[in-house]
Amino acid sequence: MFVFSLLCSSLFAQNVAIINSKPISSKEFMWAYKKSHNGSSTTDYNDLLAYLNLYINFKLKVLDAREMGLDKNINYQEEVKSYGGALETHKKVVHSDKDRDYLLNEYREGVLMFNVSEQKIWNKAQDDEQGLEDFYRKNKQNYNKSLSEVRGEVIADYQQKLEENWLNSLREKYSIKINENELRKLAKL
Repeated sequence: MFVFSLLCSSLFAQNVAIINSKPISSKEFMWAYKKSHNGSSTTDYNDLLAYLNLYINFKLKVLDAREMGLDKNINYQEEVKSYGGALETHKKVVHSDKDRDYLLNEYREGVLMFNVSEQKIWNKAQDDEQGLEDFYRKNKQNYNKSLSEVRGEVIADYQQKLEENWLNSLREKYSIKINENELRKLAKL
């Protein structure tokens, strides 16, 4: 039991978080962080934690998309296959096999996140006239004009509320463990 416990804590130490038993490795996380911060790796703990929470939200959406079977869609699979082929063709752009793997995974997950967001947020906000009207009525104090005059603003706010509700439900549905020790270690690099 002690060996198993030690092994589990050793594996956890190499990850910044675990979502539903699926680890987010420190290397993957820092690759994504540096990519979104123009290569910069100097940061403090609070910056990393804020980014990790955004990254977890992204991973939760991807997990939801997979549970919905969106990764089984033929068009999705063809799109990912095509991107993988394009990466192979342009090997000069990708510096290592690990970078290629990260890029392909980022693309794969990004398309899933886009597809699930389109279904759960963007299309719903556009197509759910009753929901939009109800949202407008509940928040009328935030708008000085009629719904028809501020429709775009109300749709944007409604989308934000839908996303917030969706993320809250995902955070309740899936277990999330953040490895604060690993995050602190990364902040010192």
